[in-house]
Amino acid sequence: MLVRFAGENVRSFRDEFEVSLLATAVAKKDVVREIPWRDGGTKSNTLRVLPVAAFFGANASGKSNLLRGLEDMRSIVLQSFRSWTVEGETDRHPFLLDADGRSRPSRYEIDLVLDGVLHNYGFVLNDHRILDEWATRFPKGRPQRIFRRSGDDIEYGAGSHAALVRAGEVVRPNALLLSTAVAFKGSVLRPLYDWFIRNLRLANAANRDSRQFFTAKQLEEASRRDKILRLLRAADLGIEDVEEVDFGQMPEEIRDKLERVLEILNDGSDTQVQLGDTPHLVALVHRGAGGQRVRFSHDAESLGTVVWLGLAGPIVDALDEGSVLLADELDASLHPVLARHLVELFQDPESNPRRAQLLFNSHDANLLGDASGDPPLGRDQIWFTEKSVSGATSVYPLSDMNPRRHEAVAKRYLDGRYGAIPIVVAGDFLAAVQPELIG
Repeated sequence: MLVRFAGENVRSFRDEFEVSLLATAVAKKDVVREIPWRDGGTKSNTLRVLPVAAFFGANASGKSNLLRGLEDMRSIVLQSFRSWTVEGETDRHPFLLDADGRSRPSRYEIDLVLDGVLHNYGFVLNDHRILDEWATRFPKGRPQRIFRRSGDDIEYGAGSHAALVRAGEVVRPNALLLSTAVAFKGSVLRPLYDWFIRNLRLANAANRDSRQFFTAKQLEEASRRDKILRLLRAADLGIEDVEEVDFGQMPEEIRDKLERVLEILNDGSDTQVQLGDTPHLVALVHRGAGGQRVRFSHDAESLGTVVWLGLAGPIVDALDEGSVLLADELDASLHPVLARHLVELFQDPESNPRRAQLLFNSHDANLLGDASGDPPLGRDQIWFTEKSVSGATSVYPLSDMNPRRHEAVAKRYLDGRYGAIPIVVAGDFLAAVQPELIG
């Protein structure tokens, strides 16, 4: 499970930031996962980790950039050795609203529990090379170095595997040692690299088409097909079934588009899928008034239906694999009831026994809860993003404000009690469309 993410000079985050998924004293007791993180079976050898974190804030405040920063880290890990050219620049996204944003390095760092052991991994890079990189594990509760890289110098931990040392001898200045080491059979870093392959997949509007295709691929597995169909039917969208559509009947321009989608799906995967291996797409089937089955094309479906179709596959995959799913604008085109139930899928240990995690941003204040009932999110699962006058984003948790147990969080948020809302003047909107009224 992901425990912490931190960084600096990453997209709209100019300064150092940190997001922790460790439960606090105000956590919802029934959602906290007790995760073993070092050898031993006592309670002190477990971490209390949260399965969901939600980010709220004004438009353009940096909510999406927080998730994109995690996706950036994943992309750098998977691509730096394989795709970056020897003399080329690194692929990073620094803060650009300061004159020195491009000249300052960017830092990415995560803590995660991998195979029952806490790991810390991170790196610092500029436009031209990796400046620092490190990996540490805590099998006995104390730090045990795997490696520490500073410029061209690499220090290895005691008993380092020969494969890791060989990778260090050939690693390029602009490639991560983690990325390079997996090219050597038996690398001690392979499990960490594989974690990035399976985790931190971002669902946003830009990749909606590829996620629908991903859902279609999941439907080829009988166990996942049943789960996805249940999700589609449970959403009360009128969907009765999903039928396959032969690629051979597709126009050439559609086939070209699907080839590009496959490039995205194959990113970082050892098992490369070709178009010829995937002979089917899907169409949604509805039940007519007379009981007949009616197939709808995608352009005949509502946007909410298409969005849910694109989420169904990644949701089932994350729950089955116990992976971390990132969802940008979870509430976009979804009814608040659907968004709430999606969150509860990850919160509930029964529907999420493999400890998958969901990190998402939203404008849906219904998810924050009111003074009555049981809110879907705990007080330490709610984070706010705010942008300064300089354009830099900061992120902070609701729990830092000591909210009461039955606080009307949604109302207080919309009233501006926690910050993280647009600062607007009603008269400015009128003046924008009726400028003759100014003065």
